Amino acid sequence: MKLYSLSIIHKGATKANLLKAAYELTSFGFFQRSSVQEFMTFTSALIVERSSQGSRASVKEQEYLCHVYVRNDNLAAVAIADSEYPQRVCFTLLDKVLDEFSKQVDSIDWPSGKPETINYRGLDIHLASYQDPKKADAMTKVQAELDETKIILHNTMESLLQRGEKLDDLVAKSEHLSTHSRVFYKNARKQNSCCEVM
Repeated sequence: MKLYSLSIIHKGATKANLLKAAYELTSFGFFQRSSVQEFMTFTSALIVERSSQGSRASVKEQEYLCHVYVRNDNLAAVAIADSEYPQRVCFTLLDKVLDEFSKQVDSIDWPSGKPETINYRGLDIHLASYQDPKKADAMTKVQAELDETKIILHNTMESLLQRGEKLDDLVAKSEHLSTHSRVFYKNARKQNSCCEVM
C-alpha cells in the first residue's frame, strides 16, 4: 500500500488552481520523478475541474486511484494512491487536510495563491504519517486486529479438530455434556472409524 501524492486545489470558474502539494516518489526512478510529479499535478487539477461542488469520487488511472473531495466552498483535495490503499482512509485524510488548511489559510488567498506563497506545512507531515494506514487510522488498525483475531481463532479451531485423541479426552472429562451426549459422541466415532477402515 502506497500513498503517492496529496494536493490542495481551489476549483475556479474555469480552471483549478494548485495551492499546495506533497509527493512521495521514492519508488520511481530518479530521472522519472519530475515527470511523474508533473503528471500527478496535471491529473489532480483535471479531476478537480471535472468534479462538482460537494462531491467525493475515486477515479482509476492505470494502476493508481485518484481520490478527490471538492467541498461546497470550492476548496478541494486529491490523494493519489495505489489500488490497495483503503479508500475510506484516503477520504478521512482529505477531510482532515481540508479542515486544517481552511483554518490556517484565508479563503481570500485560495483563487490566486501559489504553492510557494501559501503558508501551510501539513501536507508533507500527513503524507508521511499516512503511508501506513493501520498506524494513521484507528478504524483500520482495529479492523486489522479483528482480522488477525479471526485468523488466530480459525487456526486454533483447526488445530483442535486435528487432535482426535485429545478431543476424546475432553469429551470424557467435560462437565457440560450429559451422559447421553457422551454416548452419542462415542457411537458416532465408532461408526466413522468403521467406515474409515473399509
